[in-house]
Amino acid sequence: MTIIETLGAIIGLCSVWLTVRGNVWCWAWGIVSVLLYVGVFFRERLYADMALQLVFVGTNLYGWYEWKRGSSSHTGRVITRVSPQTMIAVSLLIVLYAGIAALFLRYFTNASLPELDAFLTSMSLAAVWMQARKYCEHWLVWFVADVLYVGMFLWKALWLTAALYAVFTVMAFIGYREWNKELRNLQS
Repeated sequence: MTIIETLGAIIGLCSVWLTVRGNVWCWAWGIVSVLLYVGVFFRERLYADMALQLVFVGTNLYGWYEWKRGSSSHTGRVITRVSPQTMIAVSLLIVLYAGIAALFLRYFTNASLPELDAFLTSMSLAAVWMQARKYCEHWLVWFVADVLYVGMFLWKALWLTAALYAVFTVMAFIGYREWNKELRNLQS
């Protein structure tokens, strides 16, 4: 455990808590957390997750914009449900990207756990895109990814990060419940 991992974990918790609350500042806190985790994942040779953190800088900026100015009226997004067609497309893209990334990691790097790293990275990209669009179901994708991340981080002896993702798992459950409640309020 390093100071960078500790700071990344604490700031990451703040970011997800703000997301559960629907607070747009979740994106700013998220940028700081992911930048810290670039260093953590580089040290652990989890290159797909390291690259994911760099992509998350851009997706956090995108999410921040979407929550503030997205939608056709430019007044920000409201929580909605993802359509079945979109979820099928997202699922297919997860599998496709994970397969390509796993092959790259296996044959062109010394990556640790290339297939799992690639799959979780792919799920995370899909979840953060869904989160930026304020699809309620993004919490379900995060829930599954976070459970698997806990196992991977335990395997890598990243104890604090494993604990962080265990908390993220619980927060994903809470977030899904809270966003469903908000969605029902919006629809009534």
